[in-house]
Amino acid sequence: MTTVPNRVLVISGSGISAESGVPTFRGKDGYWRNLDPTKLATVKAFESDPGLVWQWYRERRELIRRCKPNAAHNVLVGLADQSRDFLLLTQNVDDLHTRARHAGHRLPSDKIVQIHGDIYVTRCSRCDYKRGATQEDSAEVPICPKCSALMRPGVVWFDEELEHREVERVEKFLSGGDCEAVLVIGTTALFDYVFNWALAAKGANGRLIEINPEETRLSPFANETIRAPAAMALPPWVNQLVK
Repeated sequence: MTTVPNRVLVISGSGISAESGVPTFRGKDGYWRNLDPTKLATVKAFESDPGLVWQWYRERRELIRRCKPNAAHNVLVGLADQSRDFLLLTQNVDDLHTRARHAGHRLPSDKIVQIHGDIYVTRCSRCDYKRGATQEDSAEVPICPKCSALMRPGVVWFDEELEHREVERVEKFLSGGDCEAVLVIGTTALFDYVFNWALAAKGANGRLIEINPEETRLSPFANETIRAPAAMALPPWVNQLVK
């Protein structure tokens, strides 16, 4: 491929953020106070001990604020600038993709879907009230000023459904036809919807490029596999297109 593809779908997962220092949920480095994050990131856990879950997310927010976008985050902004139709579908709830910069540009909000929500949004557990998180998050679980219920992070937990509006944005993009390039970066694609969206974007004529040090369930369907960390492998791959 020697020219910039017109239609590009990028699917990113925890691997790209891990390279910036954000711990993944799975593995020993993801544990918090000897607790399994996959068991904390549930409605059931919040209802059982909202203070504990809130404190975990509060500390996670603080950690992410100290992390910086890496070369892979930044180069994707340049690819978005050069592509006619571009969508970044990220499973990450951090803000590293939105903070990334390339040639002074950032990724426009209409070109990114955070399918699992945004950790820097705080929303009511009962009504539709939400707000952006402040730099000084309260140590106590905040109370909704609208209905007095407990507020929670604006993320999609393991026992919740995806937000319908965000799913519609992805499917609207996919309805535009096969993507010339589908970049799958730092994700094992364990969720069926991620796996299916990647294959739908590739279609009959697209090209799927997987960038991941490990083999995944999408590997057999990839036209090209790059077994290296994204911050190392992605910039030269993209730069050969947009130079």
